[in-house]
Amino acid sequence: MTLALTQSDFREHIKDYLDYVNEDDETVYIARSNSRAVAIISQEKMNWLETAVRAKEESLEYAIARDQLIRRHVLPDDKIVESDGSYWDQFKK
Repeated sequence: MTLALTQSDFREHIKDYLDYVNEDDETVYIARSNSRAVAIISQEKMNWLETAVRAKEESLEYAIARDQLIRRHVLPDDKIVESDGSYWDQFKK
């Protein structure tokens, strides 16, 4: 479950919230006084987001990153496809 916090609440319980981000793979949003919020996500989630952005959409690397982001509920789940030879052929270079 994503959390939205104040800056002071985050500071007061920083260890608990950082553990929450890492252990539960959730995102924590922190409202700041200058009206610009920040988000805290795990390094693993950030790595998969960066991989998905850098990879070519039809590549295996992109498919793996997309799958990881779906598992983390960052992206919506895909419809089920048959994993026959023609499906996997699209990822060959």
